[in-house]
Amino acid sequence: MPELDQRVSSPDEDTFEQQAYLTRFLLDYTAVPLVGAVFLRGILPTPHAVRIVTGAAGATAPGELTAYEIPLSDEDDEPLTAPLLLGWTRALVSDARPRTDTFVMNIPLTTVDTSALAPNPPTDTDRVLRVLRTLAFPFVETPPDPALCGFRFTGRDRMRLYLATDRTDGLIAADVQLTGALTALLAALPALIGEEERWTTDLSDPHCARAVDLTAW
Repeated sequence: MPELDQRVSSPDEDTFEQQAYLTRFLLDYTAVPLVGAVFLRGILPTPHAVRIVTGAAGATAPGELTAYEIPLSDEDDEPLTAPLLLGWTRALVSDARPRTDTFVMNIPLTTVDTSALAPNPPTDTDRVLRVLRTLAFPFVETPPDPALCGFRFTGRDRMRLYLATDRTDGLIAADVQLTGALTALLAALPALIGEEERWTTDLSDPHCARAVDLTAW
């Protein structure tokens, strides 16, 4: 199977902010199905697109997942909005499993032509979540640091977080365990990912410039 091996260049700050905005909007769909029994299982950030990873609840193995690459702007150079991304993703997963010869991190990857794709309309759940999310997490001028630009479930109790920080060009991928001293880890996370002695290069993951293993922290 051909494996996509394109290394990600360093996006600019506006790209990071857009990726963080899209990720925040879609997080609920890790627990609420996108369509039927299909859930959001990851968002892989690239300089000009987001790769939406979908699968059944609890799916983490590449063979159980499907990824769709959707550009961050349209043919008129208008930025992709989160409601439109959600509508397009729903339309894609409503179809039969796509045929593709391209893979990223061993996950089947389909590059989406959005000009030929009609988004699914929002559901009642979408509208409820949008109201509650807006009130609970109001927009702020200063984005969080580090900014969460993407993620992927990598095991039953593990995640890889894609974080933007001014400490390095490109994204840092932080592998974390979801059990254990999670509160302490989250409090220490901004400092931990900035410790250069922890940085490694993960050649198997084209979505990050550096990787940090915090699963044993």
